[in-house]
Amino acid sequence: MLTDIGVNLSSSRYRKDRRNVLQNALEAGVGKLILTGTSLSESKATLDICDFFANDFPEMLYATVGIHPHNAEQFNHGTSDALYNLSAHPSVVAIGETGLDFFRNIASPKAQQISFEAHLELATKTGLPMFLHEREAESLQLEILKEHRNYFKDAVVHCFTGNRDTLLKYLELGLYIGITGWVCDQKRGSELRNIVSDIPIDRLMIETDAPYLLPQNMIFKPKNKRNEPSFLPWVAKEIAACRIECVEEIIEQTSINAKKFFNI
Repeated sequence: MLTDIGVNLSSSRYRKDRRNVLQNALEAGVGKLILTGTSLSESKATLDICDFFANDFPEMLYATVGIHPHNAEQFNHGTSDALYNLSAHPSVVAIGETGLDFFRNIASPKAQQISFEAHLELATKTGLPMFLHEREAESLQLEILKEHRNYFKDAVVHCFTGNRDTLLKYLELGLYIGITGWVCDQKRGSELRNIVSDIPIDRLMIETDAPYLLPQNMIFKPKNKRNEPSFLPWVAKEIAACRIECVEEIIEQTSINAKKFFNI
């Protein structure tokens, strides 16, 4: 069974049919989902979803808690305590989504750095791994990670879309790499397809980042263009086309990696 390490299931785009989305995932062979926390409110929402569906979909739903860099201006003195309290929930398996995003700079670089470093301290305190975001901020993000690397347990760079040099530097730090449907985009994903084979198989994980990044290699795409966890096999298929392993090996090993990383 596949493990989707990044799903924004609290998105309003799933409000009317979350149960169907989960059932579709199971039928497609996606047995475990890590729901992404991107703010205090969204982190709480993901935990509510985990609790709500716990009986009907046992051992399927897990969550991260954190503040996305776009929301870093929301971070204040009480945020770390609030996230720490949320991290005690039995469904929480990682701290994040956190990191730096200088592509849009929706939050100021200073606010992003303060929030990111606080998340690193929280990961050290809780012993949980980190769920990282980074876009066009690799230099500073790598510098900060190097300073803290001896203290936090582990980290995955979620939705990696960088170049080979950045990839190798993350791998040198012993981090895992999450690959999304970006790799299925013939235009935007061309560089990623060229370097995805550089990721050691025991450091690779896959994700949809649903409802975003609909795999463009799908034969029949939904009219609403909404991505779902059930479409994760298309990501695995594209990755396999770029590597020496077959798709069955990609599915098996990425799930083993995810279960080990998130301790699920």
